[in-house]
Amino acid sequence: MTIPDFTSLPETLADALRRHWTRFVEAGGELPPSLAASLPKVWAGSDYVAERMIRTPMLAEWLVHSGNLAQRLDASSLREEVAAALRDAADDAALFAALRQLRHRHMVRIIWRDLGGLGDYHSTVADLSLLADTLIDAALEKLYTAACEREGTPLSPGGQPVRMVVFAMGKLGARELNLSSDIDLIFAYEHEGEIEGHRREMSYHQFFVRLGQQLIKALDQNTADGFVFRVDMRLRPWGGAGALAVGFDAMEGYYEEQGREWERYALIKIRPVAGDTAAGERMVRRLKPFVYRRYIDYGAFESLREMKALIEREVRRKGIQADVKLGPGGIREVEFIVQAFQLIRGGQLPALRVSNLLRVLPQLVEQELLPEDVAEELREAYLFLRNMEHRLQAVADRQTQRLPENDDDWLRLALAMGYRDRRSCERALSRHRDRVRFHFSQVIADPETDHQEVEGADRELLDVWLGLVDEETAAGLLGGLGIDEPAPILEQLQAFREGRAVANMQRIARERLDRLMPRLLENLGYQQGGPVTTQRVLAFLEAVLRRSAYIALLVENPHALTQLVKLSGASPWIAEQLTRHPVLLDELLDARTLYSPPQRSELDDELRQQLLRVAEDDLEQQMEVLRHFKQAHLLRVAASEVTEVLPLMRVSDYLTWLAEAILHQVVQLAWTPLVERHGRPHRDDGQPCTPDFIIVGYGKLGGIELGYNSDLDLVFLHDAATDGMTDGDKPVSNEQFFARLGQRIIHILTTRTMSGQLYEVDARLRPSGSAGLLVSSMVAFEKYQREKAWTWEHQALVRARVVAGCKRAGQRFAAIRHDILSQARDDAALRQDVLAMRERMVEHLGSGSKGGQFSLKQDPGGIVDIEFMVQYGVLRWASQHGELTRFTDNVRLLETLAVLELMPAQDAGLLREAYLAYRSAAHRLALRNEKSEVDAAGYAELREGVRAIWSKWFQGAAQGGAQTE
Repeated sequence: MTIPDFTSLPETLADALRRHWTRFVEAGGELPPSLAASLPKVWAGSDYVAERMIRTPMLAEWLVHSGNLAQRLDASSLREEVAAALRDAADDAALFAALRQLRHRHMVRIIWRDLGGLGDYHSTVADLSLLADTLIDAALEKLYTAACEREGTPLSPGGQPVRMVVFAMGKLGARELNLSSDIDLIFAYEHEGEIEGHRREMSYHQFFVRLGQQLIKALDQNTADGFVFRVDMRLRPWGGAGALAVGFDAMEGYYEEQGREWERYALIKIRPVAGDTAAGERMVRRLKPFVYRRYIDYGAFESLREMKALIEREVRRKGIQADVKLGPGGIREVEFIVQAFQLIRGGQLPALRVSNLLRVLPQLVEQELLPEDVAEELREAYLFLRNMEHRLQAVADRQTQRLPENDDDWLRLALAMGYRDRRSCERALSRHRDRVRFHFSQVIADPETDHQEVEGADRELLDVWLGLVDEETAAGLLGGLGIDEPAPILEQLQAFREGRAVANMQRIARERLDRLMPRLLENLGYQQGGPVTTQRVLAFLEAVLRRSAYIALLVENPHALTQLVKLSGASPWIAEQLTRHPVLLDELLDARTLYSPPQRSELDDELRQQLLRVAEDDLEQQMEVLRHFKQAHLLRVAASEVTEVLPLMRVSDYLTWLAEAILHQVVQLAWTPLVERHGRPHRDDGQPCTPDFIIVGYGKLGGIELGYNSDLDLVFLHDAATDGMTDGDKPVSNEQFFARLGQRIIHILTTRTMSGQLYEVDARLRPSGSAGLLVSSMVAFEKYQREKAWTWEHQALVRARVVAGCKRAGQRFAAIRHDILSQARDDAALRQDVLAMRERMVEHLGSGSKGGQFSLKQDPGGIVDIEFMVQYGVLRWASQHGELTRFTDNVRLLETLAVLELMPAQDAGLLREAYLAYRSAAHRLALRNEKSEVDAAGYAELREGVRAIWSKWFQGAAQGGAQTE
């Protein structure tokens, strides 16, 4: 017989193993030679394995049979093995015995692989989780079949059997089950009803409660063969007071109406493991909105801190600091770090909605939420701690995470972990726990803990907010902060505090608000905010009181609060955007990105990356991503403008780039599903379109002069064969295909979702206006421009350029535009048309000089006068100077007219100065939510200069060249 060698082990441990060996031999056990080398190490780490082999000597032979030790468990083979073992189980006793024997057999196998170095952490938890899934499902199936035979079968409205779903939570839900763990389960079912023909009118609820009780007994009851798994049902809806099994609708209603923060944390790991798993997946999808909020949920930090504090109090009470799971720097702290980011960001980042911790860590790095070195340290620590947890539990198949209390047990643990002695093992453990503790404190620490010295001042300001001090004292405290007008601010605070919204807040939300308000008052003083700023910030707070995670964000991030006060004071438009879309608060977290808008290529890449996180067929979510992207970048550029980080020209460039990046992606989102449904249209040369479609921007978009609230003037053109068909299974004409493409683009841009509208779109500048086709062919567009277009339409073409779509088609459009603008024109007729159009515009759109107001855009001497002069100059002289068709923006066209000596440089300079001054004023007014009308006296000099050049320009243009003074 093969005899293992125990001499390499410490003597006390070797003696214990020799006693095990003697009992094994006396029980008739024989050791296959292939196990001799690893047995000492395995038995040194697990009395449980030794005892199971002594009790069942044939286990040794089974371990080497068919290569069981050499590989991970195979799901189909395990199902077959379990089914065969349970097939002849005619009663509960036989079922219970078979389940427990299966569990012991595979636990020995898994521990042998783990301690013998044949497996690693990943294979160990995967095998344990698969074993649990399979045994639970097999037991449930056996019990369900018997219950249906006994009571009748629950049926869905469609006549299909209704089966119970077993949801796993915690470690099993994440497929991270450890060696001797409880399993946290929830029992649920999809449909309610009564079992037809039952003698006592049994409801589905009663049926599944009884079935659940039977399943718990089959798994949890301690028999002569032990147990299968200890079952914990306390995570079910309503906890221990709740029904053992619950219908899907009741389950969803519970989480929507009564779900607590810790239950969101628990549901991250929910997974259907047995029964009707397809129905279970449907239920998990229904619960996603509860777990992952649409907005950035910084309230999760506070909730996790509270949970951790409760655990730490329990640890101190029980004296279990030496616990690798719950103690300082333990497994739970790694889990809290990762799950904090999942709860906070998972609503916006689907890649974080993963239950397995080690799969989430790389995503946190990719999303730039954790530095790569931090994630790696957490990964290494987690693997070390989980492996140590397994070694502790392998000794006696006992659920424990407690570190040893004597040298012998420490030495045993050290050897199982691969260390020579206790000291080196403890040193490695301390290093990992210290790192985890540090990172935990960085991520989840309470920001107030670093500022305990200001508690007294905070208390005084809290009393001001709560109305607990008299008005004179309160005014003095606010004055001491630097607030010049305390009286109206105190009135605003009182109205806000006593309003219905605050009065109806839940306790946790109100506590968060009470923590925030002293900091808000400090910020108002620091930034010298007055009643106007206060009112704007309070309006924002009132809008988010029912979503207190936003309050938590401001508490957790003092810098974000500072930016909120600063920007709300600077611009009512920004304050209104934040109030309307609180999710934009996330943009205030980092001033480096807030005041540093990305370049055009970075915009394209950022939007593309965000859309890649959304399922290709989820148009609703894609539209939400587009809208949030636009709102976030509008906020960035507005913040940069009000703080004078960006000059006017850069602001317009940026707003235009933003629209172009969005339009580029919208074309792709509209094109792909149409091609999948109808196939591709083809060009005249027979080649498929790729896509041979363009969006032409007119007006401010074409002129690279977009403002914050600008509409998009768009024209859609295609370059496909006009009489062709698409090549798919459901072909349509090319014209019909592109018409649907245009409609889909407008739908994506203009539909009002929860996040609002992307852009208003005006497509009336297309050939024949509203009466024309939504999408024209390039041939039809060129013919219309040559034969039917009015002079004003050629004026509009001066500012037209391709903003999205196909490069090849764009080049053809550019050639057509150049040819049209370069046509020779009768100067007198051109001048008459331009002047007549301008007169009609002034008559219908101007201010009429009422009340001393000046419309920056429409009144004589304003923006439109300058644009008309530029457009007239292009149409008048492009036939002689082709370079006039190169640019679409007024500033560079003015410079070109001056360089070509078609306009005096002095006049071009004055018009450029006036144009930029008007536009800058219009931007400022937009950020103040005011109309583009100003006091005429303040712009009289510029206006008179523009009108003088207007008169001279049209008179001089008739003489064929520039007028010099």
